[in-house]
Amino acid sequence: MKLFLKLTFKQLFHFLKNPRQRRFIYIAFKYGNKQRFKNIKVKFNGFKMTIVDSLSFIWQYKDIFKDEIYLFDNNNNKELIIYDCGANVGTSCLFFKKHFPLSKITAFEADPHIANILKENMYINNLSGIEIINKAVWIDNKGIELYPDGADGASVYGKGNKIKIDSIRLKDLLKEEEQIDMLKMDIEGAEADVITDCQDSLTNVKNFFIEYHSFIDQKQRLSDILSILTKNKFRYYIQPLENRIHPFINKKNKSNSPMDIQLNIFAYK
Repeated sequence: MKLFLKLTFKQLFHFLKNPRQRRFIYIAFKYGNKQRFKNIKVKFNGFKMTIVDSLSFIWQYKDIFKDEIYLFDNNNNKELIIYDCGANVGTSCLFFKKHFPLSKITAFEADPHIANILKENMYINNLSGIEIINKAVWIDNKGIELYPDGADGASVYGKGNKIKIDSIRLKDLLKEEEQIDMLKMDIEGAEADVITDCQDSLTNVKNFFIEYHSFIDQKQRLSDILSILTKNKFRYYIQPLENRIHPFINKKNKSNSPMDIQLNIFAYK
């Protein structure tokens, strides 16, 4: 019992001592009861922005600002090149600019409505060095059909009404860069196709973040992605977004039932 209390209070102390944790709790309490899928103006960490879905923003904030999953070394403090594929309303762009103010960011957002809000959010924070491209990152420039969800989950796989949007071939852009310091990819199921198309153009990518989505009615392609990373001399660390109890019985993600796996893949050289 004594050991239990000691460990419990120790964990609670570290929990409350962490300022990022305290800010996350504040954000969750302030915006957690707001109506979903509605534009809301928020302020946090010296920034202000419009969000399109309160719950999605809270989890974005947790990953990006509390857990700092996109943080990487910049030992030379130089001008960095960052590609943000799936920028949504710009939470990740704000994080990159906070930690790497000299960086040049190319932000891709497929959903036209959300891309307009992304542009407004960068403007109201007086941020420069950010190019916003309202196109889907894809394997060609012929356009693609997406299922928008009104938040952060517009995907090539889904249900309901789909829209045809412009696309841009990522491979062509990667070949033009001498080095990409961070390639962040959160494109809701299109990642395996895009990475396969780019597999011979990743030589100059230093850090590569991939959010891998496995939809239950689609072939799992994690092995394809990992093989390409190995081929390009990346080492990687894999982090599940959900710890599933009894995975032989519970074969779907509880928080996102169309999928059976969501993973964060951190690849680096």
